Amino acid sequence: MTTQPLYPSSVSGKWSAERSQAWLDKNGWLVGCNFVPSNAANQLEMWQADTFSLELIDKELGWAAALGFNTVRVFLHNLVWEQDPSGYLKRIDEFLTVADNHGIRTMFVLFDAVWDPFPKAGIQRSPSQGIHNSAWVQSPGFDILNDVNLHDSMRPYVDSIVGHFKNDERVIIWDIFNEPDNVNAASYNDRHYSQPKADLTLNLMSKAFGWVREINPIQPLTSAPWQTVDWSNPAKLSKIDAFMFNESDVLSFHCYEGKVEMEKRLTALAKYNKPMFCTEYMARSMNSTFEEILPLLKKYSCGAYNWGFVEGKSQTHLPWDSWATAYSAEPELWFHDIYRSNGEAYITAEVEFLKQMLSKNIEQEVPLHQVA
Repeated sequence: MTTQPLYPSSVSGKWSAERSQAWLDKNGWLVGCNFVPSNAANQLEMWQADTFSLELIDKELGWAAALGFNTVRVFLHNLVWEQDPSGYLKRIDEFLTVADNHGIRTMFVLFDAVWDPFPKAGIQRSPSQGIHNSAWVQSPGFDILNDVNLHDSMRPYVDSIVGHFKNDERVIIWDIFNEPDNVNAASYNDRHYSQPKADLTLNLMSKAFGWVREINPIQPLTSAPWQTVDWSNPAKLSKIDAFMFNESDVLSFHCYEGKVEMEKRLTALAKYNKPMFCTEYMARSMNSTFEEILPLLKKYSCGAYNWGFVEGKSQTHLPWDSWATAYSAEPELWFHDIYRSNGEAYITAEVEFLKQMLSKNIEQEVPLHQVA
């Protein structure tokens, strides 16, 4: 049985409930992490030619596959494409080859509204000592996002990336915009726009959904609400959340809370009758742990992408409150991340839990897909 949209559709070409279900049946339970290699403080450092390290990516994705992870969520950036479109596509293809060799499929994020609103290409500044994700950057930056007349300038980037990989089964999902209405209140206080940031990002996001629909990729589209509200009640949805839930072919959401709150979200989203993915979770000090949350996500057949994998320049083993008071030493309890940069498990029992729960995936660490 299908349900009626909770918000009027503005983008044509959405997948039917039947197509989304068939896609889920084919691909099974996807479990992995948000991945950035340990040598990269942000998306630019991950992808720019001078700092792109395929050897390190290969090593760290090998650790992911050994856990049983079969997917990763990875952030792209328009500035890397603007520097060198053909080189960027080549590096993305190389990344996908390495990931696929480990049996890992990739969800790519095209735009991101979180952390520093003033990205610059080239050599990146060093991370601030003791601060969580201190060098991560938004895409696009303030100057483009703040001017609706410049939003269409992002289309060549979207057309090039999605168009190139639209039939590539190594890409599993396109995530159009990460937390588009996040104003980074505790860090950059990202509010100084010509109009509310949510209105600006909704304008760009709706355009981007339309651009990708025209390309008609084999992969589904998504974008994730993240704020704590009652998603089961259409009357309480913000305009931007309603758009994301309605226009996404597969539902995604973020939740860094414990088991009770996570289950509230899962039951609320069930009424949308679409495959579900929690594309950000796992914050140990907030009772969002693998042992508590991953069995629950499996129970609801909800795909799972925890934040962080290897401790590194992103410094996401530090908690969010490090923006208020920087940490002078390693916290007693890591916030995110699973491994130290030398491959040592932060919590051995946690790693063993993952391996046991995902043992069937470990047996399948072989190339899964070919380019169509």
